[in-house]
Amino acid sequence: MPVCETCGNTYDKTFTVTQGDRSGVFDSFECAAQSMAPLCGHCGCRILGHGVEADNGIYCCAHCARQAGHDSATDRIG
Repeated sequence: MPVCETCGNTYDKTFTVTQGDRSGVFDSFECAAQSMAPLCGHCGCRILGHGVEADNGIYCCAHCARQAGHDSATDRIG
């Protein structure tokens, strides 16, 4: 029976998430997010949406991007 890579739970309804060259087997979306979602470059929270990209970093929002020195960062509107 498959095992979740995040929590180690043995579960018959696991699923695989693939992101680029990286894949993982998980028993819940919570475990998948914990393992695969990027961290905000400023506050460290998990980014579950689009986030804000600036240079080579990713941030949860424009506020965090600006706090990290990317003065022109804005949230998408519309």
